[in-house]
Amino acid sequence: MLTAYKVVGTLATLGFLWIVRRRSGKKSRLPLPPGPPGLPLIGNLKDMPTSLEWERYHEWCKEYNTDILHLRVANTTLIVLDTAEAANDLLEKRSSLYSGRARLPMVNELMGWTFNFGFMNYGDYWRKHRRIFHQSFHPAAARQFHPHISKATRKMLNRFLEDPGDMMEILRHLAAETVLKIAYGIEIQDKDDPYVRVAEAAVHTLQTAAIPGTYLVDTVPLLKYIPAWVPGAGFQTKAKEWRVLARKMVEDPYRTVKAAILNGTAVTFFVSLSLQKMEDGTTDEAYQEDIIKSTAGTMYTAGTDTTVAAISSCLLALTKHPEILKKAQKELDSVIQAGSLPDFDDEPSLPYITAIAREALRWRDVVPIAIPHMLTVDDEYRGYHLPAGSVVIPNAWAMLHDEKVYPEPFRFNPDRFMKDGKLDLKTQRDPNHACFGFGRRICPGRFMAFSAVWLAIASILYVFDIEKKKDECGNDIEPLEEYISTLVVRVLPFQYALRPRSGEIEELIKRVLRNSDNLY
Repeated sequence: MLTAYKVVGTLATLGFLWIVRRRSGKKSRLPLPPGPPGLPLIGNLKDMPTSLEWERYHEWCKEYNTDILHLRVANTTLIVLDTAEAANDLLEKRSSLYSGRARLPMVNELMGWTFNFGFMNYGDYWRKHRRIFHQSFHPAAARQFHPHISKATRKMLNRFLEDPGDMMEILRHLAAETVLKIAYGIEIQDKDDPYVRVAEAAVHTLQTAAIPGTYLVDTVPLLKYIPAWVPGAGFQTKAKEWRVLARKMVEDPYRTVKAAILNGTAVTFFVSLSLQKMEDGTTDEAYQEDIIKSTAGTMYTAGTDTTVAAISSCLLALTKHPEILKKAQKELDSVIQAGSLPDFDDEPSLPYITAIAREALRWRDVVPIAIPHMLTVDDEYRGYHLPAGSVVIPNAWAMLHDEKVYPEPFRFNPDRFMKDGKLDLKTQRDPNHACFGFGRRICPGRFMAFSAVWLAIASILYVFDIEKKKDECGNDIEPLEEYISTLVVRVLPFQYALRPRSGEIEELIKRVLRNSDNLY
């Protein structure tokens, strides 16, 4: 048996030869984009930020006076796009070249996330997943799920009545309840639901592992063959544990639906509808069991933490800005009839609520570097050489905080999207251009996601006052703006005070909840 040192030495030698061979290919005469100089072999490995990387990328872009930045980590080339113009030119106009995904050995090969079509490479198999998702969640089709979003939102309001201090847990429950119902038709338990517990654990491991540069195995894939007992190979143990969580997240709810179909108790939602199409002999070859299962599993990954992040950041901003809250409540009170709660039909009459939701997505964008793309062939842009295989990182955070586009970009200001009392997404650009991804890899669930965020914000503001918490002397406690830096950026729990706006509204919530089955 080889010793640990021999194993490491052998793999290191192979890795070195792999890097040299990959780097000895045909060279372009064009220069690479500007960026910080690196060291031999390892490149910028030691320079790479471990948190808030979007801010460091932007600093480098300013330092080198560029909006297209080059970095190298061992043999991996990173290209950072820092402006909407660069992202549009490459990820939109040349989308056929830039729609790939990086290999990500840690996430896909070791942790078992190959089912998630958000991480799949561009190709026919990916297109099949995308197609069956789109058929259920394009703008017109997504409306069929509005009643289920509404019911989950009403239940959320009641939870805030019962425990107003547990914001993050309540919002997580809202997101999980919405996604699991729409994907599988599963009604989750109010406390410690097993599906939610497993899925949250699985998704949180992904959030860290999917950040480029987190694990060296993504840069030197040969390292995936190092046994877990070798010193420094602790990532193998993590990946093995995390793989179990990922599979349970995908398999357990799907197995529940299949059992319900067999005993005749299944309800009509995404999985059951898709399986029925398959059984009916649809000519669309995308309707295969493995694709249906994987697509449903992707929904939870994409739709829970992002929803929680958007709503909680919005509530943080409104806690800090009571004048915006009062203006929003004034609009709501002028539109919503007594004895009712906000609903999707009210959206055209509530432009300021829509502006608040848009500003929340811009102010604290939930996926600051989107999911990196991969360039499949050599390309050139503005006189620079962009090598095939480059990981292309769109810095959505920089685009949504570009002061040339959004004056005072770090100020929460929904009025930037209002003009003469109406929603205006032309004077200042709609944040959708960057907050849901780019090109052919844009989030296919963005319409349903925005609907869920919008209704949650409208409902909470109509029902509750949210204010700064007081200390024992009656002074305001300024809520902290602290965030967890992962693929999805989430605000840490902050101090606030929440109470119903009136006794009548409190009774309304309870009455609506009692009658919530009528929403179906």
